[in-house]
Amino acid sequence: MPTRQYEDLKAENAYQVAEKGHTATDIYGHSLIEFDPKAEARLRWKIDLYIIPTVALLYLFCFIDRANIGNARIAGLEKDLGMTGYDYNGVLSVFYVSYIMFEIPSNMACKWIGPGWFIPIISLCFGIASLGTAFVHSRAAISGVRFLLGIFEAGMLPGIAYYMSRWYRRSELTFRLSLYIVMAPLAGAFGGLLASAILKLNGFGSLHRWRMIFAIEGIITCGISLIAFFTLTDRPETARWLTQEEKDLASARLKAERVGTTEVLDKIDRTKTLRGIFSPVTLATAFIFLLDNITVQGLAFFTPTIVQTIYPKDTVISQQLHTVPPYIVGAFFTVLFPFLSWRFDRRCVFFIVSAPLMMIGYIMFLTSEDAQTRYGATFLIAAGAFSFGALCNAQVSANVVSDTARASAIGLNVMFGNIGGLISTWSFLPFDKPNYHIGNGLNLATSSCILILSTVLLFWMNWSNKKREQVRVDEELAGLTLQQQQNLDWKHPSFRWRP
Repeated sequence: MPTRQYEDLKAENAYQVAEKGHTATDIYGHSLIEFDPKAEARLRWKIDLYIIPTVALLYLFCFIDRANIGNARIAGLEKDLGMTGYDYNGVLSVFYVSYIMFEIPSNMACKWIGPGWFIPIISLCFGIASLGTAFVHSRAAISGVRFLLGIFEAGMLPGIAYYMSRWYRRSELTFRLSLYIVMAPLAGAFGGLLASAILKLNGFGSLHRWRMIFAIEGIITCGISLIAFFTLTDRPETARWLTQEEKDLASARLKAERVGTTEVLDKIDRTKTLRGIFSPVTLATAFIFLLDNITVQGLAFFTPTIVQTIYPKDTVISQQLHTVPPYIVGAFFTVLFPFLSWRFDRRCVFFIVSAPLMMIGYIMFLTSEDAQTRYGATFLIAAGAFSFGALCNAQVSANVVSDTARASAIGLNVMFGNIGGLISTWSFLPFDKPNYHIGNGLNLATSSCILILSTVLLFWMNWSNKKREQVRVDEELAGLTLQQQQNLDWKHPSFRWRP
């Protein structure tokens, strides 16, 4: 439909046209619909209120159920299960084996089943797995439960990121992702507080000490997941809390950013799936996320242990409480950087800003044995590390076109991140305590690489965009059907990278 015809339509009719198999852009990627900013703001606020609280709570306990083994460790888990040497590292690794294996399949299953059902189902399952950890009596048993936990949690981070990409524009997505990813550092803080409170109990049924941590937190997770079955709405078209005009607006504004797209939710397609996986920006960003996750997951699993080496004479409860403040600082920056990203519609620059914070923190660890200096270093590291979860997932989401490519790109990004998590389980080894020179040196190297790779990626994206400006769009698309044009995805001549 010619542009001038769109301009003659009232806003609400334009949204309807966008929903009936028409593209919302011309072949050059320019939006054919003009939106009312106030109407968008009202819709965005409504979506925020209905979507974010539920997914944030689910992810909070997802991360707690994963990382509470660190709190359980200093409460006697290793001694009770007869674990010695590298047994703890091995148990952590088992979780990541299944986590990595099921990452992309889980996100494609999320698209196929629908996130409104898929996310509550896997939440209930990993809550049950966490509860089951309270009843293990051997290293083999806890390894088996952790393997199951990895299967069920694999779809959580990418599933929620993909789910939210169904609702928000690319510039809006980073900040909204941060509002649930901030639950990772808050889980570290809240997990320490909750573990401290639980350990003050004399018992929970027949369970005592560290077993109470897994049981109580697992039960809470199951309860929240049951509520999520009723509160999560699969997509705008099925939202009973949106008017028809709001549904049309929600779909049209997403299509207006996606060149050549005729439907917001396309069917799973092999070509588009591979486009998402093999996008240069997806691959580069996923590797950056891998490097960052070595630090993030290392903090989750080993902060209680590191704090124990800094304050060896404190009580276990005092050591648990010392893990809280660094996570609070990390949570603040997890929201701050994505908020600025939303305002400037940029992500690479915040990769570049965050990396030096981690580098300085690990330099402090490596060059000082002073307890206060080392404890202060954990604040800088947390400030730099945690925002990458929102930034990286938003980066890969913004740099593909179709819904299918978005699902596979986010799945690959999180899969790479969890390879970093697997590496992190072997970064702080028993023989290296109390100063952990190997672990801290490894993390200094990874944060330095993040700075270099992020800078190179930013320059490459800008260079590639300038090169794309010289392409003759009409000639490139000549003779291609609409379906063939859509299958081009980020290879479409009108597509531009969004750094």
